[in-house]
Amino acid sequence: MRQRLEARKLLVDKTSVACKVTEQDVKKKEENLSTEVRSLLVGGTTLSIAKSKLQESNCQLEGESGYAHLKIVTNKLRKRQQFMVSQVSFIYPLKIEAGPSQDQELESFPGGSRLGTKPLSQGSVRILGLPFSMAPFTKMSFFTDKKEVQKSATALGYVAHAVSLIAPYLRVPIRYPLCLGGSKTYIRDYAPYIEPSPSDMSPITTLSQNINFVEFPLFLDGQDTTRAAYAVFLLNKNIEQLLNFVGENSLGPRQVLANLKELIRIIQSPDYIDYL
Repeated sequence: MRQRLEARKLLVDKTSVACKVTEQDVKKKEENLSTEVRSLLVGGTTLSIAKSKLQESNCQLEGESGYAHLKIVTNKLRKRQQFMVSQVSFIYPLKIEAGPSQDQELESFPGGSRLGTKPLSQGSVRILGLPFSMAPFTKMSFFTDKKEVQKSATALGYVAHAVSLIAPYLRVPIRYPLCLGGSKTYIRDYAPYIEPSPSDMSPITTLSQNINFVEFPLFLDGQDTTRAAYAVFLLNKNIEQLLNFVGENSLGPRQVLANLKELIRIIQSPDYIDYL
């Protein structure tokens, strides 16, 4: 009987120890659960506040000063841009030489435009009655017509001025800044370059940002055609940047006048007002 009593006491002691351990675990779990409940309450409160703010924002968007108002302001801005670009088009009209004695307005271009028509050559487009040809900019010789060279330089000066006007209207900073000078216009390239000799081209350092750039002439300076051809390429890249901004692609690397005409046509089209 004593042995049995001792065994029962040992069993009771072990059971009491196990109960204490279990009680401690339960207390820890209760504490963790209460912490999670408090976090859940805080999260629910935050969610309700966020939901109320979302409802207020939706009400504001649906109101007079919301999305509808934004769309009205955007439409007014687009119409203003159309008006300003139309003034540029009036100053520098771009036409197609349809025959020996008459001109025909360019309606649209292929290659990314919304309306497809017959492709037009670069030489057929004129700006303010002046044509532009890449021939003198690719190969200069003794027999090159000096008048044609001067007309092309003047036409490029017109294009550069038109681009410098349209870009601020669209609020697009062009990649290659222009130094306007009529038929003696320059264009700047900030791309990394190899240090040239002083006779070729001299790098210019800006005092404010200490950035090197090189100026390329949009006209033939002597017999060197490489720099002028590269300047035409950079000018066309500026026009291509504006075309991409309005959702269109360039018509070609040498289609300077055609790209400018297509840019003006797209901006003046009714679809431009609703373009996102």
